[in-house]
Amino acid sequence: MPITRFLASTVVATALVAVAATPARAATNDPLYDKQWGLRQIHAEQAWPTSTGAGVVIAVVDTGVDLGHPDLRNKLVPGATFIDCGPTPCGNGDWYGPNGRPDASDEHGTHVAGIAAAATGNGIGIAGVAPDAKIMPIKVLEAGSGSFTDIAAGIRYAADHGAKVINLSLGALPGAQALTLTGLESAATEAIAYAHAKGVAVIAAAGNETAPLCATPAWEPGALCVTATDRNELKAWYANLGVKADLKAVAAPGGAGLVNCDDDVWSSVPRGTGSATCGQGDHDAYAGTSMAAPYVAGVAALLFAQQRSLDNVYSVLMSTARTPVIGLRGVYTPVYGWGIVDARAAVAAPRT
Repeated sequence: MPITRFLASTVVATALVAVAATPARAATNDPLYDKQWGLRQIHAEQAWPTSTGAGVVIAVVDTGVDLGHPDLRNKLVPGATFIDCGPTPCGNGDWYGPNGRPDASDEHGTHVAGIAAAATGNGIGIAGVAPDAKIMPIKVLEAGSGSFTDIAAGIRYAADHGAKVINLSLGALPGAQALTLTGLESAATEAIAYAHAKGVAVIAAAGNETAPLCATPAWEPGALCVTATDRNELKAWYANLGVKADLKAVAAPGGAGLVNCDDDVWSSVPRGTGSATCGQGDHDAYAGTSMAAPYVAGVAALLFAQQRSLDNVYSVLMSTARTPVIGLRGVYTPVYGWGIVDARAAVAAPRT
């Protein structure tokens, strides 16, 4: 069954009008850091003195990554491409893919990778949630779409080749949960279970259809579903609710999607593909639950770098998340799941 990526391109009314509030002191020399309100929403900077994700590999199972991007090229471990390849990879995870050319929507994986773990303090572009984590590029989507079979192959490859976190900023349309619940489609379900059994966190986007349930594969057991917030910590209008059978759901910054560039999420894009409206050549502002998931993947990397177990990582991500406005922790709501992930609180939590 075809699977399509979630909202990634931003719809803007006016460009570069409202500017993100700047912190009193920039933590890095990355030029776009002041626009990265999402890092401040999850208190990433306050977590870095405790953990930067060193030694942890985040697999970005997506449309591939620009392997030469200046914010990513020194952060990569060998990757793989699965586009109608069968179980054996037929490429190295580059965003160009087997056809040797870039396709529309394939900028997506590079954007996701930058949010999670872009080079930080290098004087280029943006900062990543987990500054010292590595990225494993896994290409399973071409022109923004692909199959459950290829996605499952990418998940298994990542789990077998050293990834501790797998980011899935992709998913099927509402109603596809019925296929996995009835067993008519089991490839991704079984691959997530395989990764989970190997102690790998699977972080998956909730979907952008304003639906009441997390989309699959975020719906599947073993995956942590991520819904999206805007810069005001309100649920993003497009985001599916953080509802799934096992209640494993949190929220993270995804952007507004209808306001302006700086209300969305700035990150890396393949060199030279930045949009005329928002882009700065190698960086651009997108919105979607696709953007929210890698914030959580980055925080998971911070936790794994502390030598935590998978069960502890999932438990801490949920128990330390905070409900917007009321600020409570450990409270589940359908809108935010267990709340917005909080990197500062997470790295300080007990490792039991």
